[in-house]
Amino acid sequence: MPGRKLALLFTLAAVYPATNSSAAVSPKAEVLFPIFGLPVTNSMVTGWVVSILLIIAIRIMVGRPSLVPSKGQAIIESVLNFIRETTAPIVGKKAIKASLPVIVGLFFYILIQNWSGLIPGVGSIGGGTVDAEGHFHLTDPWIRPANADWNGTIALAAVAMIAWLFIVLKLDGPAVLIKDLFGNKADKKEVGAFMWMALWPIFLIVGVIEVVSILIRPLTLSVRLFGNIYGGESLLHQTGFIFPFYFLELIVGFVQPLVFILLFSVYIGLICNHGDGEEHH
Repeated sequence: MPGRKLALLFTLAAVYPATNSSAAVSPKAEVLFPIFGLPVTNSMVTGWVVSILLIIAIRIMVGRPSLVPSKGQAIIESVLNFIRETTAPIVGKKAIKASLPVIVGLFFYILIQNWSGLIPGVGSIGGGTVDAEGHFHLTDPWIRPANADWNGTIALAAVAMIAWLFIVLKLDGPAVLIKDLFGNKADKKEVGAFMWMALWPIFLIVGVIEVVSILIRPLTLSVRLFGNIYGGESLLHQTGFIFPFYFLELIVGFVQPLVFILLFSVYIGLICNHGDGEEHH
């Protein structure tokens, strides 16, 4: 998906060339000010503001929960039911209670952060320079979507993987995790003792490959999200925010958090979901 979007971006850039360099979106977030010597970027500030507004909006919509829900509470409950029904079969009955708060938090945060880039003025208001011909070039945008910054998506992926490890260890423990990664999956009674022993090196090699895949999960999660959101942001700037691409980014902004939580659910389900009635011992 990121490759296709970037290919489309390059094609459109050739068809609709930018009138000046301000149409290009820098992949690097701009530093606004330091706090205790640490840089605070425009994407960080956008993430904080959007998060606060998201919390306030949900609190106002839900208010005081009641058995007869208000319109706001009904909307939030409908979204929660959709997320639960989508992810519960993946993570399993045992893990859904522990993982649902993380899944819901990731979904809402990523969704609103993605859509924040579609608000007029985001990424296009700020300081800049004027060239000799009198053209203004935006160099320091004050507002930048948090997920259009790779640092933000890496942080999201890191939080997701820490939550994954915590949930897996809490529900199944380290012994089950190690067994799932390196254990012999063959049935000794069915394949025989000799074949069962011969399969051990294969499963150990498979376990090492699985560990490598786990280690690169934060990279794949973060790059997928960053590539789509940054590519969409660049696409909109290059094409002058025309409606078809604006509507496309609205859809992409919804699909990406859905993909993120589905992958997160799969990671949990691979360890914790072993079918109804089947438990680890």
